[in-house]
Amino acid sequence: MTISKGDKLPDATLLQLGADGPQEVSLNAHTAGRKVVIFAVPGAYTPTCHSAHVPSFVRTKAQFDEKGVDEIICISVNDPFVMKSWGEATGATEAGLSMMSDPQSAFTKAIGMEFDAPPAGLYGRSKRYAMLVEDGTVTLLHAEESPGTCEVTAGESLLAAM
Repeated sequence: MTISKGDKLPDATLLQLGADGPQEVSLNAHTAGRKVVIFAVPGAYTPTCHSAHVPSFVRTKAQFDEKGVDEIICISVNDPFVMKSWGEATGATEAGLSMMSDPQSAFTKAIGMEFDAPPAGLYGRSKRYAMLVEDGTVTLLHAEESPGTCEVTAGESLLAAM
């Protein structure tokens, strides 16, 4: 079952690379009492993710801040080392976005957003989506029909819907 507006996030653990290596992040604890944007991409360094999706949230970060968003989290089914490097390469880290890894696709599967794209060599990956989460509950959810498209999930689109 795919997650929907009004649903609570499932209990999931993501990984983020910190000063001492990979650190576990309990998504439930991390979103409790906070207003958080979570967006997911099929893969770090993939064309649309790299040139459109992440840059859209870098561009709109200050506007999300003005709307009371505490944090913007980018999730991908990649390892935390790749996510750290990708955050640096795109300017996402410098802009204040949190780059988190769902290495076994556990969170992605729990919310029903997994997909495979064999021609691109992508297996067990995440569909492209963006959501607003308030105190662990999804209050806004946009998902793309095609993994190569970044329209309704772009930072500007989510911001306009808030």
